[in-house]
Amino acid sequence: MAQAEKTAVQASSTPNGGTNVVSLGPRDILQGRLEIQGDLKVAGTVEGDLKASGDVTVDSGANVQAAVEGANISVRGQVTGNVTARKRLTLGGSGRLNGDVKVGRLTVEDGATLNGNVTMQSER
Repeated sequence: MAQAEKTAVQASSTPNGGTNVVSLGPRDILQGRLEIQGDLKVAGTVEGDLKASGDVTVDSGANVQAAVEGANISVRGQVTGNVTARKRLTLGGSGRLNGDVKVGRLTVEDGATLNGNVTMQSER
C-alpha cells in the first residue's frame, strides 16, 4: 500500500530578528534528516534524524522514530531513538522515550516512561 508523504514545513522568524521556528503539524510526515538553526516543534510523524541548534518540542500526539538533538528537549509524545539534550530534557506526563539519553539536566514528570541508559554531562 502506498503511503502519501507530506513534507509541509512552516518556517518563520519573529519580526525582531529572533529565532527561526520550524513546525511539523499533526498530519505532517518527515522521512529523512532535518537539521535547523533554531527551534523545532513536532506534532506529526518523523522517521530519521532531527538536529536543532535551539529547543525541540515533541507534542503529545507526535510519533518520532529518530535520533534527536537540541538544547532543551521536551517530550510529551512517543520518541524511539537516542536523545541528546545539551541543556535539559523534560519528559512530560504523557511522554514515552525508548532510547539512550545524554543530558545536562533531566526532569521526569509523573506518568512518563523512559527505557534506556541515561548519561549526565555538564551543560554546554
